[in-house]
Amino acid sequence: MDRCRFLATLIVCLIIATGCRPSAKPSASDDGEDNGALNVVCTTAMVGDVVRGVGGEHVNVTVMLGPGVDPHLHKTSRDDTALLMNADVVFYSGLLLEGKMTDTLAQIGKSIPVHALTERFTEEQLLSPEGQGAHPDPHVWFDVSMWSSTASVVADVLGERLPEHAAEFQAAAKAYQEGLKPITEYAKERLASIPEDQRILITSHDAFGYLGRAYGLRVMGVQGISTDSEAGLRRVNELVDLLVEKKLPAVFIESSVSQKSIEALIEGAASRGVTVKVGGMLYSDAAGPGGTYEGTYEGMVDHNITLIARSLGGEAPERGLHGKLSLEEE
Repeated sequence: MDRCRFLATLIVCLIIATGCRPSAKPSASDDGEDNGALNVVCTTAMVGDVVRGVGGEHVNVTVMLGPGVDPHLHKTSRDDTALLMNADVVFYSGLLLEGKMTDTLAQIGKSIPVHALTERFTEEQLLSPEGQGAHPDPHVWFDVSMWSSTASVVADVLGERLPEHAAEFQAAAKAYQEGLKPITEYAKERLASIPEDQRILITSHDAFGYLGRAYGLRVMGVQGISTDSEAGLRRVNELVDLLVEKKLPAVFIESSVSQKSIEALIEGAASRGVTVKVGGMLYSDAAGPGGTYEGTYEGMVDHNITLIARSLGGEAPERGLHGKLSLEEE
């Protein structure tokens, strides 16, 4: 009996290991009909936005990590693994953003195509904050021009899987990049409207370095570029000193990070006679709720830029570039 159980277990393990899946199998639409599209799994909403923009009707996109989920800390579950193994293509952000998932993605990549959108960036293009060693900052999407260039990665990968649509993917990638130019200009103009001595963005962790470099803000986080680190007392004290010295009007919490460190800054400034408010909640490692404007890549950027500009003394329309932002209190 024990020998039979052992053999049965071994067979199951072999089935799981091989995946029991055909390569590039067509996916089915909700009505069960074969629509010829690829099943594509993306780790984050930002990645999914690019893939949808390039793949169009030829991809069925599933985003693994929803609103408020921190990709730095997410541990791959059994359901996650099953989802990945049944994909035709997997796209992830890369640069260790998906910290605890990295090993799983590497293993999955041995049997199906797995690609990081950031795989073509050079060392010169990436930020490597002091103290992070060889670990570049993964939050590339906050430089809109830089992030939009990842559409070419998606177009090339999808073109290899569906060569009959390769030209269509290349055209869609260019259109996606063109479509993001207005939000790029909006970011430059609105953040430039902040008084020069107030152009200091303080958030829960260092997620906005690329935004600062691209649009002229000094950016400081309580934690490092990964949320898998504790905010030190020395860092908190340094930021309180800055808040008091500059009399900054606001600091910002993030949708996927605890706000305790920001509360410590506000309390510290208050103890020294300076009132600092929470300027609002920024979308950093996750986008807004699905089905909303803020749940799109452009929408999350619009939300952040508008909120930062208005909270730090700049000028921006209350409902953002296209008048689509929600007015609900975060």
